[in-house]
Amino acid sequence: MARKNAKGSGTIRKKTVARGGKEYTYWEARITTGRDPGTGKQIQRSFTGKTQKEVREKMQAAAVEVNQGTYTAPQRMTVRQWLDIWQRDYTGSLKPSTAAIYRNNINNHIKPTLGAVRLADLHPHTVQGFINGLSGLAPSSVRLVYKNLHAMLQKAVELDYIPRNPADRCVLPKMEQEEIKPLDDQQTAALLAVATGTPLEQIIPVALFTGLRVSELLGLTWDAVDFQRGTLTVNKQLIRGRVGDVFQSPKSGKSRTITPAPAVMAALRKQWARQSEMQLKAGPMWDNLHSLVFTGDAGGPMNRSSVDKRFRALCAAAGLEGVRFHDLRHTYAVNAIRAGDDIKTVQANMGHATAAFTLDKYGHFTERMKQDSAARMESFIKNVLNL
Repeated sequence: MARKNAKGSGTIRKKTVARGGKEYTYWEARITTGRDPGTGKQIQRSFTGKTQKEVREKMQAAAVEVNQGTYTAPQRMTVRQWLDIWQRDYTGSLKPSTAAIYRNNINNHIKPTLGAVRLADLHPHTVQGFINGLSGLAPSSVRLVYKNLHAMLQKAVELDYIPRNPADRCVLPKMEQEEIKPLDDQQTAALLAVATGTPLEQIIPVALFTGLRVSELLGLTWDAVDFQRGTLTVNKQLIRGRVGDVFQSPKSGKSRTITPAPAVMAALRKQWARQSEMQLKAGPMWDNLHSLVFTGDAGGPMNRSSVDKRFRALCAAAGLEGVRFHDLRHTYAVNAIRAGDDIKTVQANMGHATAAFTLDKYGHFTERMKQDSAARMESFIKNVLNL
């Protein structure tokens, strides 16, 4: 009875083939990598090379991986094929907005460049070259494409399609710190003044004094407003999807309850009264299915682009240039720090994932305020000494 090859064992043979009337010699090694669980037959991998030494080294390297349990059989599928499988079967838990970003990155960047490469042939330097080729995109966009590529390759590692993630340790473009442009007190007062009597009259002060994202404001519902306790629960946001507006969890994935200033609750009470007037005016056309706090004239969700357009018009009327709605969120953060709130409190209220992120984004304002405080104290001391 012939002895069966043990796992990790192999053989080397010299072979000759005839092509075009000539004979060519090469070496071939075969190694047993395991057994088919269904048939019990040996699974073998072959290596070829011009010399016996070359194929022996390949075979020995594979034998070490087999014996250590780290060997992964090469896959014939291409990156394009694996991307299609990954999108279909492994992205169901993604938020619709994230899935849309990934879909755009895959179709516009990853597939056109890497789609034809075999998954097993995707090496770190190949990935680095791909990332370097995205130089026309903003650093933040390049990082999103990389995040997408790394995620789909990591799943291939988890499924033992490839032994390691070739996107690990990739060098990414440096992110330029976004310049924070909060409104000062005079600008804030001017904006609130011109907003009086407009559809944004109440949403602007709520944004200014809570730091909620515009998507969180548009997704705020009355059941999340507790007038008795003076709290707001931020547990969803309203996002424009491919088939219309959709609710999804906040950006951090976690809900948060904040206790805003009484002025915010006063603005929400005014919004409640204003919405009652809007409902009477709309009559049977009124349709606020989700009990949204901020709605259009007929009760439907406010359109993000419409909010931005109206906001730009108000900024122009107030003499403010280059101000975005998102800058109201920055204004809240800076004013909260000015008021003495610690970074952890600001982080919790704004829904940042970590206090480190908040500190990195707004910490320089803390240092600036310390310097201003020292300057004021120095001025006070000089005035005292001159008395």
